[in-house]
Amino acid sequence: MSTDSSPSSPPRLSVAPSGPVLAVSELSVGYRVAGGVRDAVREVSFELAPGQVLALVGESGSGKTTIGHAVLGLLPANGRVLGGSIAYRGQDVTGLPERRLRDLRGRSISLIPQDPTVSLDPVRRVGPQVEDALRLHTDLDAEARRVRVHELFEAVGFTDVERRYRQFPHELSGGMRQRVLIAAAIAVEPDVIVADEPTSGLDATVQAQVLDLIDDLRRRIGTAVVLITHDLGVAADRSDLVGVLRRGQLVELAPTEQFVRDPQHEYSKHLLASVPSRLDFARERAEAAAPADPQPAIEAVELSKHYGDHAAVDGVSFAVELGSTLSIVGESGSGKSTTARVLTGLTPATSGRVSLLGTEISTLSPKQFRPLRRDVQIVFQNPYASFDPRFDVFSVVEEPLRSFQSAGARRRDRAANRDRVTAALEAASLSASFLHRHPRELSGGQRQRVAIARALVSEPKVVVLDEPVSALDVSVQAQILELLVELQTRLGLTYVFISHDLAAVRAISDRVAVMRAGRIVEQGPVAEVFEHPTSPYTVQLLDAVAGRRLAVR
Repeated sequence: MSTDSSPSSPPRLSVAPSGPVLAVSELSVGYRVAGGVRDAVREVSFELAPGQVLALVGESGSGKTTIGHAVLGLLPANGRVLGGSIAYRGQDVTGLPERRLRDLRGRSISLIPQDPTVSLDPVRRVGPQVEDALRLHTDLDAEARRVRVHELFEAVGFTDVERRYRQFPHELSGGMRQRVLIAAAIAVEPDVIVADEPTSGLDATVQAQVLDLIDDLRRRIGTAVVLITHDLGVAADRSDLVGVLRRGQLVELAPTEQFVRDPQHEYSKHLLASVPSRLDFARERAEAAAPADPQPAIEAVELSKHYGDHAAVDGVSFAVELGSTLSIVGESGSGKSTTARVLTGLTPATSGRVSLLGTEISTLSPKQFRPLRRDVQIVFQNPYASFDPRFDVFSVVEEPLRSFQSAGARRRDRAANRDRVTAALEAASLSASFLHRHPRELSGGQRQRVAIARALVSEPKVVVLDEPVSALDVSVQAQILELLVELQTRLGLTYVFISHDLAAVRAISDRVAVMRAGRIVEQGPVAEVFEHPTSPYTVQLLDAVAGRRLAVR
């Protein structure tokens, strides 16, 4: 059996002996739409030397992903390069035929795609899918390819790699699927990696591990990286250059240290000011009003949830005071989301108890719990997936009201429902003009505001927020966090905030509980836990948080 895991090197495109590995010059890209061509990228230029990392930052729709797809020759059917050039090692590749581009992709330039849920073949095991790049671009035999995939899986943080090799995508979490895609992208050690939000769904420790892996390629073989990200902490810590995109234009391009220390464009300043680590809503709220006699709004005592022999939640206890925020943090699989589902009555507990506003709910039947459901609502991580795409915004937000009304009351109270839906939208900073739009017509931040309005419309006392800002751009994150704090202050809401974004947790929380393998390993006031952690696992989480350059600015 061959144990040499280094991929052999087939012939590459002819290259210039020196100069940048990737040069984008005056690149303009458009998409054919009804009525003409819509500009997506306008006259963007940058160069990358071997081993350099360029972070492209900006809001959704700014053109970041379009640039990455253009570099790879992967624009959709209605997209085309309108002008400019893309050169790999001195050779313009914008006009190459598809066969030549296929030779280039994977071996010389590879992609870590943004959405792991649609980027893997659902009917094939993930190990052979990673092997595809090795089969196409190396001379390794079948056994050597399998050994190489095992090594790659270990490198991206998997244990029990043979089991992972044999699993199908649906058997893996989103973070695990993302690690599979990263393994495929680095399999043949390409010259350039286009990493499109490569760690947006990963916990801090796994994110650091994956970025370290890409860093190792950069140092060891000179791989250049185009890092597309909405996480300015990652951009600041892991790049040499930062390019700020707004509405398809590159408004600033600077060395990272210079960008962090002295941004030149007003939009760059706005983005940096929106970073969660620079916000401190919780302290402002605590100084404004602290309850004289705090009472628990929600309390869990020795809460457990088992699936067969697996304890997803194991003896968890905590209390959340009225009008306060408890954040639950930890890696994927630590039990955070299962805890959220038990707290909201969506999943029954195996043992232990949950009290909501003084009423024990863990022993109630669904029928008995139904009247209390108004008092506890949940905002999910992906609002688009939790909306019926056939519904307009009015119907989405009205749904909780309708669920508590008889058929006659629904007809009778239609006008009143409209008023309440409009008020909920306005509370979430959306006007009545959104009532008849569909979710597909909204940005990510707008969809999340609709999800918050849906949670508020029944006037709950407790809101459980499961990763509510993880998929949002930094400026939209700041808007949503500010909105949540404003609503809490005005309406007296109690939050259970579940997140792997520790900067957001610090900005919004009063207390924090750290979960690992179904158990709480540490909990307390957020400043105390973050500044003086007692659990080695908490120390590990905090050490992995990106954004150290930003923190000292």
